[in-house]
Amino acid sequence: MQKPFIVGITGGSASGKTTFLHKLIDSFRPEDICLISQDNYYFPQPGLSKEENVLFNFDEPAAFDSHRYAGDILKLRQGKSFTCLEYTFNNPDVVPKELKFFPAPIIIVEGIFTFYFEEVANLLDLKVYIDAEEHVKMYRRIIRDKVERGYDLDDVLYKYLNHVVPAYEKFIKPYKQDADLIIPNNKQFERGLDVLVSYLNTKVQNFNS
Repeated sequence: MQKPFIVGITGGSASGKTTFLHKLIDSFRPEDICLISQDNYYFPQPGLSKEENVLFNFDEPAAFDSHRYAGDILKLRQGKSFTCLEYTFNNPDVVPKELKFFPAPIIIVEGIFTFYFEEVANLLDLKVYIDAEEHVKMYRRIIRDKVERGYDLDDVLYKYLNHVVPAYEKFIKPYKQDADLIIPNNKQFERGLDVLVSYLNTKVQNFNS
């Protein structure tokens, strides 16, 4: 049986991974690509107050079930499907949906600790790092968390300076050197996207031949 080609995509928080991933996924037929997000593997943190939610560090590797994350990726590599609950940003008012994942020629594995988790990294055939300067990431994080998610600016800055930046320096940036492809994303990523899409199309053709 042909094995899928597994691509790991990482980068610092607010480096633009989500936008890049949407463009990447839209470049393929749905049956040719499957996306697995690390966010859906947070350990549950029920009952946190608003203040506790600010103080709790969601940007630590220990906040994630890396073993289950790796196990589900392995299932897809073995041609098996699976389901899991979507991550709802610890919002008790949102009922999580059951997400279904099916094997495909290309498996995209994304998350800030995708390279750091050894059992996940060992399953990757290609490592892609989305890069952006610190001031660009901070601006994007403020816009995302304050405008889109309704967080107070003080809370956004507290999390960024006390959780996001230390995690990036310790668990993400050191693994940039392991990347096969680094895509700068301070203003645009289209050229890097085109390179990756062209390469992955050859993998899809080989899989289907």
